[in-house]
Amino acid sequence: MATSPIWASRPKTRGRVLDLIRAARTITRIELAEATGLTGATISEVVRELMGDGLVVEAGRGAPTGGKPRTLVQLNPLARYSVGVQLERNTCVIVVVDLAGRQVARTSFHGVAQMPPQQALPLVAAQVDALLTTAAVDRDKVLGVGLVSYGPQDRRAGVLLTPQPTDAWLDYPVARRLAESLGLPVLLDNDAAAATIGEYWLGAVDPRSTYGCIYMASGIGGGVVVAGELYRGSSSNSVEIGHISIDVNGEQCPCGNVGCLENYAGPSALVRQALATPGLAQRLALNPTDADFLSEFARIGAAANAGDPAARGLLEQSARYLGFAAVTMASLFDVDAIVLAGPSFAVAGSIYQAVIQQEVDRRTFARRAHRVRVVPSVNGSDAAAIGGAVLVLQSELTLGHPRQEDARPVPAS
Repeated sequence: MATSPIWASRPKTRGRVLDLIRAARTITRIELAEATGLTGATISEVVRELMGDGLVVEAGRGAPTGGKPRTLVQLNPLARYSVGVQLERNTCVIVVVDLAGRQVARTSFHGVAQMPPQQALPLVAAQVDALLTTAAVDRDKVLGVGLVSYGPQDRRAGVLLTPQPTDAWLDYPVARRLAESLGLPVLLDNDAAAATIGEYWLGAVDPRSTYGCIYMASGIGGGVVVAGELYRGSSSNSVEIGHISIDVNGEQCPCGNVGCLENYAGPSALVRQALATPGLAQRLALNPTDADFLSEFARIGAAANAGDPAARGLLEQSARYLGFAAVTMASLFDVDAIVLAGPSFAVAGSIYQAVIQQEVDRRTFARRAHRVRVVPSVNGSDAAAIGGAVLVLQSELTLGHPRQEDARPVPAS
C-alpha cells in the first residue's frame, strides 16, 4: 500500500517550498529563499530532502544575471500519482493524475445510481484498479484517492448526508468502504470544492488571488479559494450556491429551503422546461422518462449552439439566474474571477459565460474597484474528478498532512 512521504522535519516548510516549485514550474534556490524569507542554508537543506524523496529534480541553468547561472529545480511529475473519482447521480468519472496534476488516464461509466453502495463501490474500485494497470502506474507511488460527490457530507466521517441517488446512500461510509476495497487511503470531498481547487493547482488562476467557482453537473455547487486555500466554513459544506433562494415564494426544495437556484437554472429544471415548451421536446427527441437528464440537457445545449431559438432562450434564462448567483458570490467574497466548471457548462459554456459576464459587469457591488472575470475551467467536464485527485496531492504533499479542522484520508484497513 502506498504511504505518504516521510516528513522528517519542517513539514509546513517542506510543503510551502514544494508548492512554490509547483507554481513556478522552474525556480532557483535563491528565488525560493526570497519568496519564503528563509535562509539559503535552510532552502538548500529542504530542496535536498525533496530531491532525496524523488519529488524534485534539477532542471538545468537559469538565464545569466551577471554571475554564474543558477541551477533551476522543478517537480518530478512521475514521482507520485493520485486518483480522482467523481461519483455523480448518473455517472462515474475516474482519472489518474501525476504530481503536477496532469491527467494521465481516464475512464467513465454509467449505472452507479441504480445500484446500492454495497454493489457500486466495489465496481468503482475494480475500475480504479483496471485504470492504474492500463496506465502502467506503479501502485507504490499512488498517494490515495479523492472521492468527490455532491453534498451535504461529513468529510471527517467519510459519509454522504443525503438520500441521493437513493436512501441507501444516506450515512453510508463511502470513504471507508472504498478504501477497504482498494487498499488505498480515500479522502471524501465536495465535487464543487474539488473543481475549484483544481484551477489553482494547474496554474489557471493567479495564486495570490481570491476567486470563485460555479460548478454545474446534475446540480449546481460552488467554491471559493483565497490565496490557494479553500474556504471551508464550519463543516466544509460551504458556498452551496445552488441552494440560495432566488424566489422567496418559490416551491420547497428537498434541501429544506424554498425557491432554490438549482430548481430554476439546473439541468433537470431545463429539461422540465423544454418538455413543457410546445414543439421543442419533439424536435429534440427528448425522453420524459429518461433518468439520465444530463444527456437530455446536452441535446438542449447542442440545439442552442446550432441556433434553435427556443433552446437558446431556455439556456439564456438559466444563465441569467446563474448570473444573479455569480453577483451574489462576488458581493459576498469580493472575488477577482469566477470559473465555470463541470460537464453541464462544457455543453454550452460560451452562452453561459457571455450572459453571466454581462450580469456581473452590470451589477457587482465592487465593479468600480475592479472587474470580475468570468472564465471557463481549464479542466472541462472532468474538473471535479481532476480536482479530487489534486486534493489528495495537496493534502499529502503541500500541507504535509491535513489540517486538524479538515478531513483526514480514511486509511485502508
